[in-house]
Amino acid sequence: MSDWVLVVAGVLLAAAAVMAIVRLVRGPSPIDRVLATDVLIAVVVGVLAIEAAVSQHAYTVPVMLVLSLVAFAGTVAMARYVASRAATMRTDEEDDA
Repeated sequence: MSDWVLVVAGVLLAAAAVMAIVRLVRGPSPIDRVLATDVLIAVVVGVLAIEAAVSQHAYTVPVMLVLSLVAFAGTVAMARYVASRAATMRTDEEDDA
């Protein structure tokens, strides 16, 4: 792989990581933080994929798979939490009316 491709990929991944960390810190809602965490995990998976391609081995593929599954499970759990919380808030508003 040529060096300039690695440099461009590294710069783009670093920029994505910085933007995700800024969103993770600033928020303002929990959904924003979950989305930023997903992006950060995707960046890590991308870095691991580039490392595996450069080193020409497949040892990091299981790590990438586990990271992706954990990120997916976390996102689904947060979505379910937000949906149940919204349903509870709607029910409380209907009871008050």
